[in-house]
Amino acid sequence: MPDKAAEEQTAVHPEFKREAVELVRTSGRPIAEIARELGIYDSTLGNWVKQARIDRGEREGLTSDERARLRELELDNARLRMERDLLKRTVAFWVKETSTP
Repeated sequence: MPDKAAEEQTAVHPEFKREAVELVRTSGRPIAEIARELGIYDSTLGNWVKQARIDRGEREGLTSDERARLRELELDNARLRMERDLLKRTVAFWVKETSTP
């Protein structure tokens, strides 16, 4: 069964995030206040604002595109490790079978 928090996280529309971040940037109001009005956690909105600042180059860190690329590379790496391990086991099995008299 899927985790409720993960389900809610993926359900947030990117436009909602952009508008929430823009509201924080332009209103001068505290993140906690805006988050409460939007019905989200202040830590969530704070993370969105932080990531937006990184994406705009105002702060050090991995941009959203870099994070997505890193996730993709990590998944590829895991897949390649599994394939390598399978090939190792296959070769070991084949060597064992062919060397048995």
